[in-house]
Amino acid sequence: MRTLLGSFRNRRGCVAGCFLCALFATLFLPITALAGDQQNSTGKSADREGLPPSFPQRPVDQSESTPRWTVSAEAIVLGRIGGVSRTLVERVPGTVPFNATFFVAGTEAFNSNQFQQGFSAGPKVSLTYHDDSGYGVELSYFNVFDQRATKAIGPDSPADWLVMRAPGIFWQTQDFPYQAMAWSAATNLYGAEVNGRLALSSRVTMLAGFRWLQLNDNLQGTLTPPDQTAPTWKSACPGCNIFQITPGVAAGNYPPFWNTTTTNNLYGVQIGVNGKILELGRFSLDGLIKIGLFDNHAGQSTGVSLQKVAYPSQATTNQAAFVGEAGLQLKYQLSKALALKAGYEALWFDGVALAPGQIQETYTLSNVRALGVNRGSSVLFQGATFGLEYSF
Repeated sequence: MRTLLGSFRNRRGCVAGCFLCALFATLFLPITALAGDQQNSTGKSADREGLPPSFPQRPVDQSESTPRWTVSAEAIVLGRIGGVSRTLVERVPGTVPFNATFFVAGTEAFNSNQFQQGFSAGPKVSLTYHDDSGYGVELSYFNVFDQRATKAIGPDSPADWLVMRAPGIFWQTQDFPYQAMAWSAATNLYGAEVNGRLALSSRVTMLAGFRWLQLNDNLQGTLTPPDQTAPTWKSACPGCNIFQITPGVAAGNYPPFWNTTTTNNLYGVQIGVNGKILELGRFSLDGLIKIGLFDNHAGQSTGVSLQKVAYPSQATTNQAAFVGEAGLQLKYQLSKALALKAGYEALWFDGVALAPGQIQETYTLSNVRALGVNRGSSVLFQGATFGLEYSF
């Protein structure tokens, strides 16, 4: 727990944490005022009316009772911010002999934190039951389909060596001067939850429940365009520089030289609050915040190409993780039962495994071995939601 809280304070995700705290305060401040208003209202009513408990009350019109069920169907569009800082490509002068590129330090040409994956969409559905006593329950599910980005470095003119390094004896260059070193990244996200609800007032509702989240991340390195001939020069002339490379025999269908996938399955408990911030005619603005502690069952699987043959390795671990969620939602009541809504949502993970972080956990010598799982990363997803809500 100390490790988790320490990472919570120190990582760049603290900006998102501050935002969560601010929204938390915004939602909770009205509770005291609401309680005071309700108390004053109760006292004034009793003093004004002075009616005995047996005074007959006006019959309740059942047709105007509060709806018990609410169904929501939305599209969610999220973008990713943050991740792992890892050098993926260095430039080394082309005049350096090939076998010396293992030792010669280069200048960074591309870092994993430079991927621009943009936004990706998916569905978000929920079902909520409201009881007249103020208790209720909600079920929800969402997923965000693959967020992808690709970055190619090179080819350069005059040619430089494009180098990727990993622990052990692994290093990769382009096979021929006409090639670039290309890296691709892909991320997807799934989640489901069940929460109990308690209405503290007509404007504030507390939440508590269980949640499952799955965060998958992939990193892949390739040479593009593919080899036209086999790079036999690497064994025949390891002292050649990039300008002395000669073609070889016909090439095969070579695998990516690096391919890492991480999976985070998070199971945990959360609490939260949902509050009505503003109401004006048919429009209303709601705020939501949730925080939770999770057990993250994280795994990494890495395939590394040695002499054009892919060797697999994998590892798993369990560790505590933190997830926070915050959102704002604007509703327009089309009718008594149907509402159109749009909003902003942010989902912050701390203590997860991301693919670039596993490079340092993958060791190559005569084979490939996973040393463990690096699960110390933070990442923020944020974006928009829009859809319909029906109450009955």
